[in-house]
Amino acid sequence: MLQINEINYFIGGREIFAKASARVPKGKRVGLVGENGCGKTTLLRLITGELELDSGRIDVQKKCVVGTVAQDAPAGNATPLETVLAADVERMGLLQASATETDHEKIAYIHERLTDIDAHSAPSRAATILAGLGFSEEMQQRPLSQFSGGWRMRVALAGALFAEPDLLLLDEPTNHLDLESIMWLENYLRQYPHTLLVVSHDRDMLNAIVDNILLVKQGTLTMYSGNFDAYVKAEAEKEALEKATAAKQEAARAHLQSFVDRFKAKATKAKQAQSRMKALEKMGPVTRTTSSGMHIHFRFPAPVDHPSPLIKLDAVHAGYVPGQPVLSDLNLSVYKDDRIALLGANGNGKSTLAKLLSNNLSPMSGALVPAQKLVVGYFAQDHLDQLDAGITALEQVDRAMPLASPNEVRSWLGRFGFGQERAEVQVQNLSGGEKTRLALSLVALQRPNLMILDEPTNHLDMDSRSALVEGLNEFDGAIILISHDRRLIETTCEQLWLVENGACTQYFGDIDDYRKLLLSNRGGGSKSEELEDNKEKVSKKDARRDAAQNRARLAPLKKAAQVAENQVETLTAEKADLQEQLADPSIYEGPPETIASLNARLKEVTEALDIAEEEWLVTLDELESAMVE
Repeated sequence: MLQINEINYFIGGREIFAKASARVPKGKRVGLVGENGCGKTTLLRLITGELELDSGRIDVQKKCVVGTVAQDAPAGNATPLETVLAADVERMGLLQASATETDHEKIAYIHERLTDIDAHSAPSRAATILAGLGFSEEMQQRPLSQFSGGWRMRVALAGALFAEPDLLLLDEPTNHLDLESIMWLENYLRQYPHTLLVVSHDRDMLNAIVDNILLVKQGTLTMYSGNFDAYVKAEAEKEALEKATAAKQEAARAHLQSFVDRFKAKATKAKQAQSRMKALEKMGPVTRTTSSGMHIHFRFPAPVDHPSPLIKLDAVHAGYVPGQPVLSDLNLSVYKDDRIALLGANGNGKSTLAKLLSNNLSPMSGALVPAQKLVVGYFAQDHLDQLDAGITALEQVDRAMPLASPNEVRSWLGRFGFGQERAEVQVQNLSGGEKTRLALSLVALQRPNLMILDEPTNHLDMDSRSALVEGLNEFDGAIILISHDRRLIETTCEQLWLVENGACTQYFGDIDDYRKLLLSNRGGGSKSEELEDNKEKVSKKDARRDAAQNRARLAPLKKAAQVAENQVETLTAEKADLQEQLADPSIYEGPPETIASLNARLKEVTEALDIAEEEWLVTLDELESAMVE
């Protein structure tokens, strides 16, 4: 299908590919991976002919149709549905020809070909793809001019999928998608009938859809069999072997050098020393394929205070236009140890809820009560606009740390992957990932006890995403997360809140349950999943009804358990404070009434704590029993 033969390519004198070769067989789904700037996008542009090689060849199978997503978002007054249908050039050409052709034999051929390509079902197929990417029936009929750039890029992606080229090239196809659309796309690409080459930082997608990984590294191309996890394992084994080989070589080199140093001046050993010197010269270094990038660490400092609950919402309505709330009747509480992910398709109000909880949007009505010592660190989707493009990263952080020394400022930036050189680059010249890391460092500076992160992995590569997971798991505070990165959600969050139809409710399934529910609603379930559902003789409608009833049944028990736990924590803290006061020798030099009062209060608190702990254990037992039923 695709043969890459010893290609060489330079950009501004910098070598991107050096005699790189690879072969992609017909029907394979290949993930293209590598560090930022290594040449992944460049390779796709070389394959399409948009860029010209310096030497070497790229051969595509004869009559193979190569398709990709246009870099410029479609525009104009055509609807998304019309735009997607137009992406199948052959079908459009045949339809136009059928309207004007008069030759009977040619007319017969045209209609035969239209039947072969299943042209009659094209509108329904196009509508299905658009629905999967988040377009309602009403949205599919609007002019493109009414959509944002991100939504129009979804139309471009839908067109590429609908055309079903023999070789489909996708460069970060999830960039403009929400979690729900990514889940649908993943399921769609898993069943793609032709050859696929996809660049992605989404590890879950690469694990789900590809059967090979093509690594771009130091100007070379290396093909690995299996999905992304299989590739990571193979790379780790390769690196371990290289380290072991290098260690053996260094030991041998040290042994030879020791002999030369000891005996090169002795006549009786001169010949032997000379032979060992030659052996040292021939012993070339082991080639190590280590990463050239800086290892990233995110470090979020512990909050100063831990109030709980952090925020309470009582019958809150929120929105932007008077009388038209986006979210209605919100009754929510956020506690100090909560790790919450917000689910729901774009446009349902996830970012509105984030702005509301971060005090960037005032309620239209109802009561929003923040804790007295609440500190919110808010990472917004438009965080890049909040950075000063004309100063360096070092100056940006220095402004936020006016009392810190230069070394402390650099140390802080180092927590977020900025070495000495990159810290002195102007913000406007930083990469998207570096700007995101800089914005996260400014959020962390506030030492929040609640972090609200709206799509924090935008522009981050896989290493930075892994570092973010590690940093959030070490953070000693509450988190509310909006993300299209499923791995980030699954590894950092313990609660799921579903934002849809103007409401926010707790979702008691896991991400896999949510994916199945989503695919059933968007028509993206696989045949095997449908067969499994039939085997269990449980309809999707019944399953959703049962899930809703189960959520309603468990909700009061979960709330009671949380209230009981908070009471235990409050009494435990007061008991510890009383014991600390009574342990201070100086208190016995004061009036005896103080000691008596403290002892009396300690007795009351101890008794109340015993009762509270018993109530907490009872509610936990009831909740556990209810969840098993």
